[in-house]
Amino acid sequence: MTTDTTTGAASGDRGKPGPGRDPLRPPEPIVPDTTSQERQAIAQQYGLQQMGVRPPLGRYIRDVASRWAFIRVLGTATAYSKNQNNYLGQLWAVLNPILNAAVYILIFGILLGTTRGLENAISFIVIGTFLYRFFEQSVHAGSRSIAQKTNLIRSLHFPRAVLPIAQVVSLLTTLVPALLVMCAIVLLSGLLPAYPMEHITWSWLLLPAIVALMWIFNTGIAFIVARAVAITPDLDNIIGFVLRLVMYGSGVIFPVTHYVDNLPDGVQGVVGAILEYQPIGVFLYVARSILTQEPSFPQDPSMWVWAAGWAVVAFVVGFIIFWRGEERYGRD
Repeated sequence: MTTDTTTGAASGDRGKPGPGRDPLRPPEPIVPDTTSQERQAIAQQYGLQQMGVRPPLGRYIRDVASRWAFIRVLGTATAYSKNQNNYLGQLWAVLNPILNAAVYILIFGILLGTTRGLENAISFIVIGTFLYRFFEQSVHAGSRSIAQKTNLIRSLHFPRAVLPIAQVVSLLTTLVPALLVMCAIVLLSGLLPAYPMEHITWSWLLLPAIVALMWIFNTGIAFIVARAVAITPDLDNIIGFVLRLVMYGSGVIFPVTHYVDNLPDGVQGVVGAILEYQPIGVFLYVARSILTQEPSFPQDPSMWVWAAGWAVVAFVVGFIIFWRGEERYGRD
């Protein structure tokens, strides 16, 4: 070991104050033993990833898929904690859509009579309100998925797309018992004298399929609003108004296509097509054609094609939009 005559410190103790070294003098920088290329090669060898950067899309998809167990646990825990402080607990997951449907049936179905022309207005409104509530809650949950989990984002390294997916999964778990109640109401509505009896048919087996497509669509929209609100938080205050507009324009509580005839002749066809083939209108049409024998909603295979198309497009576009902002979440 050699001795530095200037500082009196051994070259092996560089950076440490020696007998002849000024303790106030900053330590000399330590030259790294490896180059940046070598360190990068070592990181790749052991599967290490750089923090704070957006990974390639392919690797990002694999990372999200590998964390499905985490998504499932986070989603079920979120669903359980939502109503655990209420006396009725998880029963509110069923009571809320029932109360919403009851209010809309009373106002729009009985007092205002906006469902005239339908054979079973109760089934129409119940299916619309139960399924639209699933979409509405998915959008709200997705918009807040980043802001409500900031501490988790800053503490752990994981693909942030896990959060919107887990939020919609939590809503799907609470939707399952609500769907059973919805089907029961559809059947019991036929016991009232003013409404025809609804029957269980083979098409009821298709209900899980349309709910799955709607879940995929809702997840895609949750990705989009999560990215938008994470960048501009003020947008969260506007989402409620947009969802209200979508509800009235999607035939949730009354058949909007019945009112197209009141429009000028030049726009009837365009507006009617938009209302009929927009995503929520398509999903509700398919669900009503599955569960009811309403003449206004016959079985139409083309509507299934539209539903699958909307689901795939929304999910793919939403996922890419969310992935492009990956490095910003939890930093703004």
